[in-house]
Order: sequence, then C-alpha cells, then structure tokens
Amino acid sequence: MELTPMYKRVIALDVHQAKITACAIIEHEDGRLEEIKQDFGAFKRDRRALAQWALQIRPEVTVMESTGVYWKSPFAALEAVGIIAWVVNARHVKAVPGRKTDVADAQWLATLARAGLLRASFVPPAQMRQLRLVARQRQKLVGMCSAEKNRLHKVLVDAGIRLNVLVSDIHGHSARGMIKSLIQGRPLHEILDDKGRLRASREALGEALSTEQWSDVHRFVADEIMQHIEQIEQRIKRMDEYLLQGLRAYKPQLNLLQTIPGIDQIGAAMLLVEISTDMTVFGSAERLASWVGICPGNNESAGKRKSGRIRRGNAWVRRLLCEFAQAAARTRCAFKAKFESLASRKGYKKSIIALAHKMLRTIYAMLATATCYQDRSIDYEALSVARNAPRWLKMLRKHGFIAASPAV
Repeated sequence: MELTPMYKRVIALDVHQAKITACAIIEHEDGRLEEIKQDFGAFKRDRRALAQWALQIRPEVTVMESTGVYWKSPFAALEAVGIIAWVVNARHVKAVPGRKTDVADAQWLATLARAGLLRASFVPPAQMRQLRLVARQRQKLVGMCSAEKNRLHKVLVDAGIRLNVLVSDIHGHSARGMIKSLIQGRPLHEILDDKGRLRASREALGEALSTEQWSDVHRFVADEIMQHIEQIEQRIKRMDEYLLQGLRAYKPQLNLLQTIPGIDQIGAAMLLVEISTDMTVFGSAERLASWVGICPGNNESAGKRKSGRIRRGNAWVRRLLCEFAQAAARTRCAFKAKFESLASRKGYKKSIIALAHKMLRTIYAMLATATCYQDRSIDYEALSVARNAPRWLKMLRKHGFIAASPAV
C-alpha cells in the first residue's frame, strides 16, 4: 500500500551504542525519490559529522527511536546545529519480523515519518534534561537509604533490641541517638538519661534496649550500616541543594506546586524537572497522564472490555505522584475525601493510583493557567483566623484597641 507523503525531506536514525545508521528520503520537484543511506560512529567526531550531514540534507523532519539512553548524544548534537529531532516510541515503529536490519529499520522509520504516521515524544529542554540526572540519582539514593534502614532494623531485632515497639521511627532524633550510643558501648543508664522527649517510660526503654544478646558482631555490622546511612543522607542533602539552585529561575512554578497538599519543595522540584513547565507540549491533561502511564488502559476488542491496567510510562513521575497521593490522603482536603470514597470499593493500591491520576490532572491545570490550588472543602479564611487570632488579640490589647482581659 502506498502511503500519501506529508513531508518531502526526512531523515531517520537507527541509533545503537557504537553505531548510528541514517536514512534520508528526498522527494525532488519532478517526483523522483532519492534515498541516501550512511553509517556513523558514536564518538564525538562522528556525531558532529552526523549533524553536518543532516544540515546538508535540510530535512523537514528528523526522527529516531528512543533506544535506552543512546539517543541522547545524537539528539544533543543535532540540537546544537538547530535540528530538533523527533524521539518516537519504539513500540510504534515495530519492523516486520524476518526483515530486520539496521538499514531496514532506518528505511521503515523514514517511510513512516514521511507519511506523517509518527508522533514525537516529549523531550524537556536541555537544562531540565541535565537536572533530571540529579533528581533521578536522588531517588535511587533514597531507595538505598530506606534499604539500609530496614537492614539496621533487622540487625537490632536479631540482637533482641525492640526499640521499634516503643517509637514510631527508630531513625528519629532521640531513637537514633540511643542506637549510636549502643554502638559506642555506653552504659544503659547513661543512654536512658539522654532519652530526650520520648513518651515511653524509663523502665520500658530499659527492657527494649536489653543488651544481653548484643555482641561485638552486631555492634560492628550496625556501626557500618549507620555510617552508610549518614553518608547517603549527606549526599541526598547535597543533591537537594544542587537541584534547588538549578531551579532558581522556576521559583514561581515551585511555589505554585507546593500549594497542593502532599507536595513539598523537593517533591515539586523533582516533578518539575520531569514534566517541565510548558504544558502546551502535551496539549491536554489526558495526554500528560498517558505519557506518565498513570491513567487506565484502553483495551477493547469485539465489543468486550478487557484489562484496564495502567501501561508503562515515566516510572520516575509515577513514583513521585504515588508518594504525593499517599501524603495527600492523610491531610484535610478534597483529595482525602476522594481517597476514602475509592478505598472502600477499590482497595488501597488502586485508590492511590486513582488519586495520583487526579493530582496530575490538577497539576496540569495549575501549570497551564498559573493558578494556585484552592480546595473547595476547606475554608482557608477560617483556618487563617484560627491560626492567627491569639496573636492578633494580643497585639490589639497591647496597643489599646481593645480592653485588657481582667486578671483572674
């Protein structure tokens, strides 16, 4: 079947780790088609040669598959000379089995691009792409830190220490101080003297911190894990500072996102580097949700509705949104009411996904219109008055606007 062309000059790139296969299709004025195929390496000089070759072709559209991270360097080389390539989903350009070679892949990609059958994926600006490295590494470090904390908890339980029964978080300020004191070998009575603001009684803490099974091996392993945890926390702190420094120009958008319950400053920054600030590139909240992979799947055949599982999308954004949803479900807002109404029918996990989807649509509307979040179920004026009324009354009495309260 002959496809009606929409573009007369296209370039397609089949990108691999050490090789880039390029195919250009040019339609001349007399209707004659010309195919130009060329191979390039993956080093810096090869990418520059590719960019110069593409400039000579003067393409209307340049496309490449999103193959892992290998597309990023050719994309940047083309971007440097003013050519913005389309990065397309590899699932949309599957080649026919049995006819797959690098050249055939590039030809098929060029044919689809020429007919206008491909859609460009979202690629954020260069600055956001670079800050993504920081944000994603931070997420990895947070996961590593959680794993190490769980491991420390198991070591303590193995030694018969049940501090987790009396405190909600064994890595809080007071509880961590006790654990570090155990590692240092301090006597139990000195540790209990420094228990801080813990509500548990001295006797109960003494039972929980029994060191009968606490051996030198436990102390050594716990010390190594604790040092690793503190090192990771320091790295996370440095990454937070670097990320916020890089987003200084986007402070209005950061403040905007923080008006949503469940989103703090770092969460807003990590979300912003993933989806950027320009919502026109997505076109609608539905397309943004589909790109993230947080909306219900659309799978119907022969009039039967099949699985509606969410599809694979941007796992980094989906993880952030699920964290936001779990935090918002614990606050006093419309999101909490939405979660509670869903949880009774759908269960916890499905309700969190649905709430994350709703929050993403809200985020899209806020960034698109530069509007702060206003919860319909909360009287913000009443909250402000309740929070500030004692201070206001005190100042009014101090300056004589109202009579002082009679002494009791």
